[in-house]
Amino acid sequence: MESNRLSATQAVERLARRELSAEQLLRDCLAHIEAREPIVQAWTARDADAALQHARELDRSPIRGVLHGLPFGVKDVFATHDLPTSCGSAIYAGHRPPADAAAVALCRQAGAIVAGKTVTTEFASYQPGPTRNPNNPAHTPGGSSSGSAAAVADYMVPFALGTQTAGSIIRPAAYCGVVGYKPSLGLIQRAGLKTIADSLDTIGGFARTVDDVALFASVMMGDARLCDLAYDGRPRIGFYRASHWPNTEECVQEAGALAASALSGAGARIEEIDLPPVLAALAQAQADIMAVEMAQSLAYEHGRYRDRLSDALLAVLDAGTRVSAAEHQANLQRVQDGRAQVERWFEQYDVLLVPSATGEAPLYESGTGDPIFCRMWSALGTPCVHLPFHTGPRGLPVGLQAIGRRDDDRRTLAIARWMLGVLRPGQ
Repeated sequence: MESNRLSATQAVERLARRELSAEQLLRDCLAHIEAREPIVQAWTARDADAALQHARELDRSPIRGVLHGLPFGVKDVFATHDLPTSCGSAIYAGHRPPADAAAVALCRQAGAIVAGKTVTTEFASYQPGPTRNPNNPAHTPGGSSSGSAAAVADYMVPFALGTQTAGSIIRPAAYCGVVGYKPSLGLIQRAGLKTIADSLDTIGGFARTVDDVALFASVMMGDARLCDLAYDGRPRIGFYRASHWPNTEECVQEAGALAASALSGAGARIEEIDLPPVLAALAQAQADIMAVEMAQSLAYEHGRYRDRLSDALLAVLDAGTRVSAAEHQANLQRVQDGRAQVERWFEQYDVLLVPSATGEAPLYESGTGDPIFCRMWSALGTPCVHLPFHTGPRGLPVGLQAIGRRDDDRRTLAIARWMLGVLRPGQ
């Protein structure tokens, strides 16, 4: 097996034992990128020579950290001192920040190697980039972390950084068939990230296993406890279909039934739960909060470069300027009230199990998909882990997401790992 197909945790174990060199792992990744990039188009900037030089330096040095020698992709909204950061916009084409974003710097300090910058939608919003779904290039990989999800799904790198404001980690993970992890809001430092909505923006990432996303998160959070996801309990799982359940494709409903049967058979207690009406409105509140804060965060670009923004982004920014301060504060209060109600759920359940997306990845021409099943959780700031385990009628990936109590990320990841082991045994 080519080393680029190893999971991050498998690779780091071999790297630590010097059974695999950082240079060889990176060369296998780069060779696969060269072969597949014309189809997948996951990358926007790469410097193979610099990355290989870094790999050779790591091979000559003592083990630097828990990510020693692991290549990773960086969504092009994170500043990198040695690669351009364009944020998916022609406005910033060729822009060279003077320093790395904090998340990137922490990964490098732990020994990881930046393989390149991955494609993002325009300012991590709605206008798609060129990336295609590696399972079928006629379909979208989702957005906004499109390149990161596709690069991991196509075995180009074992991990890639992403961000989520509405559904930009969980939905691409669902469409591409990889594990996606959106941590609790605020657990990973956002310095050096091109933020668009301060109340919502969350850094996370993509990998092929739950252990892998936890490994990188442990570095960015400074929390070594995430490297131990042992769990031997019988989780209490609340299965929430959501008010949008009738709009889901049959394959999502099948995934729900399969998961309920398999997990209960493995010892979990699963109960269906209903959403209080006040929480059902949080999806719209999230959309309005996002529009207001995007209009504020992108005020410079909106004012000076309006003619260089897409119609889709302009519509959101213009809408955000029309929301009054009183309406915005009311939406923020709705979210606060919702957090208190959801806390009471977690007195009864260890995790919630909900859809990640409405169905299989749509055709590329139809856009990056609907984030409706992610909006509420992004507003609430809860940890979310996409679990890929099913396939739809078009042969594209389908799964569900595990939602945990805010700031209880280790337990959420541990239970998600247990669940995926049941749902996708032997993988």
